[in-house]
Amino acid sequence: MYYEKFQVRVLKRGSLKNHILIKYLFKDLFLYFLVSFFFFFMIFFVNQILLTVEDLLAKSAPFKDVMRIMVYSLPFIIAQSAPFATLVGFLMSLGGMMSSNEILIFRAAGLSFFRILVPVALLGLAISIGSFFVNDYLLPLGTIKYNKLMREIMNSTPTIELESNSVKSLDKASVVIGEVNGNTVSDLVVFDCKDDTDRLIIAGNSELTGAKQEGVLMHFDMNDTFVLSIDAAKRQDYDVLKSSKTIMNVFDSAILGNYSRSAREMTTYDLTKTIQGMKKETNDDINYLRVLNIWIMEWHKKLAIPFGSIFFAFLAFSLAFLFGKHNGQMICLFLGIVICVLYWAFQISGQLMVMRVGLKAFWCIWIPNFLVGIFGLLFMIKLLRK
Repeated sequence: MYYEKFQVRVLKRGSLKNHILIKYLFKDLFLYFLVSFFFFFMIFFVNQILLTVEDLLAKSAPFKDVMRIMVYSLPFIIAQSAPFATLVGFLMSLGGMMSSNEILIFRAAGLSFFRILVPVALLGLAISIGSFFVNDYLLPLGTIKYNKLMREIMNSTPTIELESNSVKSLDKASVVIGEVNGNTVSDLVVFDCKDDTDRLIIAGNSELTGAKQEGVLMHFDMNDTFVLSIDAAKRQDYDVLKSSKTIMNVFDSAILGNYSRSAREMTTYDLTKTIQGMKKETNDDINYLRVLNIWIMEWHKKLAIPFGSIFFAFLAFSLAFLFGKHNGQMICLFLGIVICVLYWAFQISGQLMVMRVGLKAFWCIWIPNFLVGIFGLLFMIKLLRK
């Protein structure tokens, strides 16, 4: 009877010890995740500042609006940072434990590799769910407000989109811009190919002003305009027009885009309903199918990017135990950054393949995650065989 009671007490102490170790593992993983998240957050944040904010401030956009633009960009930055932070943070945490023989203590306490994997997988899943919420709810909300504010800024400061002595693409038109001084442009040359008609528009001094009509972003008030219109099918047919004053409208879609922007403004549910409606239309037009494929790509991105964290958690577990014995944190940090760069390159390449080549969206978006999962499984098998 006494022996049985003593055995129960030993088991309880053992379970308490395991509980403390698992709690310690959770804390260490989460701490390194936060440090890595801050690192990647700053990289994407600075990149956003260099790409958008610096240009807006240089063109004298209102400082308050520029700060709001930065706030509305945060959901995108958070969604992009979380998977990479999971990989690097978990690698550094587990690699440090491996090199300091803490994992050996875990194993001596009776914790198998699978018991250690459970908190790694659970935390990776929790990060994926949180990232999905940001990507599915906060990102569309931020994108809507971002685009609305950008329209307001462009209406109040139209020359934000113009640079002196440069070429600007507006939808299917290319605009050659002369000297920009305030809202005045010295010379404009526009090459426009639309509706089976090629147009060449040459203007002298022009003024760029904001527009009040819905769907129109700004106006070009052009002086001393020369317009040459050529029929694309019959090159010998052309029209010549000269005018002392001409107004050219620049639409929202010409600068802010159409399809990808609209998809990013939707939740997964709304995007699913839209895609289902598009699929019901029996349209075999190549451009229509290309647009549909882009919408499908946006749907898969809403899942593949945030749930990349669980794939990275699995890979980090295997890599840290295999390569983290000596100088674990430094080696794992190097491996993590290399893998993040490769993953990012695959993601960008996949999106370009969808948009420019028309490859299937599912494979182009999910292949990076599948590759991470396959390598994680292979390394896990190698780990168990050691």
